[in-house]
Amino acid sequence: PVCSSLYGSRFLTGGLGGSITHRCFYSTTPANKHERKYWCKIAANGVCYTIVSSSSYTSSEYEGRVALGDAPQNGTLTVTMTGLRSSDTGTYRCGIGSTNEGLYASLNLTVLADATVSRPTQLIRGELHGSVTVLCPFGDTQSDTKRFWCKVGRSSCTLIVSSDGYVSRRYQGRIFITPQEGSGPFKVLINDLKKEDSGLYLCGTQSSRGQDSPQEVVLQVATASALPRTPKFLSGTVGGSLSFQCHHDPRGTYEKKYVCRWKAGSCPVLLDDAGFVLESYRGRIRMSGSDPERGTYTVALGQLREEDAGWYWCGARSGHTELTASLKLLIHKEICSSRDPGTATRVRATAPSRAAHSTGRHRSLADVMGTVPRATTTGTATQGSSALLPTATPGTSATPPGETFQESSSGEPRLLPVVLPALLLLICITILSLAKIKLQNKTGK
Repeated sequence: PVCSSLYGSRFLTGGLGGSITHRCFYSTTPANKHERKYWCKIAANGVCYTIVSSSSYTSSEYEGRVALGDAPQNGTLTVTMTGLRSSDTGTYRCGIGSTNEGLYASLNLTVLADATVSRPTQLIRGELHGSVTVLCPFGDTQSDTKRFWCKVGRSSCTLIVSSDGYVSRRYQGRIFITPQEGSGPFKVLINDLKKEDSGLYLCGTQSSRGQDSPQEVVLQVATASALPRTPKFLSGTVGGSLSFQCHHDPRGTYEKKYVCRWKAGSCPVLLDDAGFVLESYRGRIRMSGSDPERGTYTVALGQLREEDAGWYWCGARSGHTELTASLKLLIHKEICSSRDPGTATRVRATAPSRAAHSTGRHRSLADVMGTVPRATTTGTATQGSSALLPTATPGTSATPPGETFQESSSGEPRLLPVVLPALLLLICITILSLAKIKLQNKTGK
């Protein structure tokens, strides 16, 4: 049986006498690769009658003006219709299965005398826990214009991120959209990819006059990924310091490796490998311990402040593509015991869990991506997954996300500050009791 999901454009416009090319994208499972592919049109009675299929069938009404192509290696089904007529307007399905009711994606085709040419759908492929880069087209640059990225549903497109600072709750800390400054194409970066991120999206610009011909993007997230699920939390103490490693493909060529501070869908760079350091971080952040052979670099942040808490990204840029990974920094105030300052309990800076230390399990970016990718139009798969994983540097203690390792500054067990006062109180009570008994014995004599 066919499985997983299939995505394609929902609306398409063609010119009278012209042609259209429609692409659908499916998961490259063995069942999907070898199953029948079809293109059908829904009639007034609700039945979807086959126009063309991979079983060498073509309807006589469409003979000579329809073609179906299948590229199972990248999961792309392509339908081309020429000599468009007004009667071709209607609802179609591209699908997989022995019947026309199986796995399919619907399309509403409108044939007009003066139709404009639609942009081809862009296909982006990523791996579970990896990252992707989406290049969105030029748009209106008027002052009241905002850039957006939304996910197409049955009846609407749910906004995920926009350049006015909106970010959907499910994407907090893991999505970026190029700020509004400047013109030209803009980027949407997504990391820590999840299975449910697969689907059909729109990106473009929107103003009070409406949307400016958005770009359709199909995102496919491969669930059979060897990328580890990376811990996303790092803890530190006010006034303390911490460090973490970022990973990249040692065989790749990058114009810039950087760390940025994520907030509300944007990510201003704090420092990069060219020597740039943001003014407000000078003297307390640095990039060190670069290991080109292993593909890592270390970032150290000191003199921690409460306002340092939040999301940070590791990044590596190659052309239009940026490979990213995110982590969240938690900052705690130092906890001190008022009874015994000498055994004050302090919260130490901690790192992600030990899974992040298994460097042997990390796949390099080349293993994940093949060659360094660029965003492509439909029909060409764009690998966008990243093994750019933030991990703890050697010497830091590892705990599960959200937990904080505690120990006393003198190295004593954590229970000693609690047990010692109780023990002293018990000894005092015992001494007083013995003294009272001795006094009573003397009085009795």
